[in-house]
Amino acid sequence: MNRRQFVSCSSAAAAALASGKTAAAAAATPKRALMKVGTEGGINDAHLAYLARFGIKNIGAGPGITDGRLYATVDELNRMRDVAGKHGISVDLLTPPSSFLYSNHVDTDKHPAIMLGESPQRDRDIESFQTLIKNSAAAGVPAIKYNLTLLGVLRNRNEPLPGRGDTKYRRWNLKRSLETGGPVNRVEIGRAAGIRDPELTRAGRVTADMAWERITYFLERVIPVAEEYKIRMACHPEDPGVPPEGYQGVCRVLGTVEGLKKFIAIKESPYHGLNFCQGTVSEMLQDPGKEIYDVIRYFGSRKKIFNVHFRNIRGHRDDFVEVFPDEGDVDMVKAMQVYKEVGYPYMLMPDHAPQTPADPQQLTTFAFCFGYIRALIQAVDQMAD
Repeated sequence: MNRRQFVSCSSAAAAALASGKTAAAAAATPKRALMKVGTEGGINDAHLAYLARFGIKNIGAGPGITDGRLYATVDELNRMRDVAGKHGISVDLLTPPSSFLYSNHVDTDKHPAIMLGESPQRDRDIESFQTLIKNSAAAGVPAIKYNLTLLGVLRNRNEPLPGRGDTKYRRWNLKRSLETGGPVNRVEIGRAAGIRDPELTRAGRVTADMAWERITYFLERVIPVAEEYKIRMACHPEDPGVPPEGYQGVCRVLGTVEGLKKFIAIKESPYHGLNFCQGTVSEMLQDPGKEIYDVIRYFGSRKKIFNVHFRNIRGHRDDFVEVFPDEGDVDMVKAMQVYKEVGYPYMLMPDHAPQTPADPQQLTTFAFCFGYIRALIQAVDQMAD
């Protein structure tokens, strides 16, 4: 071997060795956790100072609208962002004003036309929502959370269960609700003998086909606008799911995992996805402690999760209680690892924290949740993939 061949071979060997070391180093370096702690709340100095105290830098919020408008103006959104910005907080998610497309029960909802399928009012309401999308883009708020529901959040009223210390846990037991739900009509829903469907709402009977028609009507008019203005639309699932026959005469098509899969396939767009309430989705499952992780993977790998309500339950479909995140049936460390695995980059929020008479505003319970979520993010950030 002459000198030129020797130098050439040595250089190649050195390059190969360096390349191998670089690859090994890259393999040993864990993928970074991209998610961040967030929350929803009011835009006022006292509340923002409370959030900043616990290191919250990203929030979802909506401006207070007093004149009944169903959209915020660009100036109103800019003012909201400016107030938050003084505390070092970014508004990353918008909630519609005036409890519009909120988790309301139809009998008390002031703006139910979209899910009642009532034209021409639903067309006017959709137009307001389109305006909100355009104004959000102009103000630099990149996502909007909304609900498509008729029954709101169903729980056993006045029947909380005792929790840690002096806390009370909200409960949903379908059988108990049907037994004690007050006035009933005479329509069997296929449960045990003597258990009948609670009284119908003003929506009357809403079949699955009717619900899908109304949802599709909304999405066909809203998602193209969201895509044009690059605003992520995050729909909250229905909480909780109910039997296929319905509850109060209403079929909840967004109360199952299969329903959510169908939902994201309507008007396919990178701006059409979910406010993935992990608690609500766990409530859809027979064994959430085993099943929830693959559900996160399904929607997360398809980039359909735009916001997460990071909460836990104890129980299963039709029978559960809402608990602190560290004591439910879902392994929250494992769940956090899956969010990292799928590259989820947005907020993880506490939600439905337990209540206590000593803390009616839930400031201490949410503070606990903030610290818990932050610690899990930091932990999985250092874990090997």
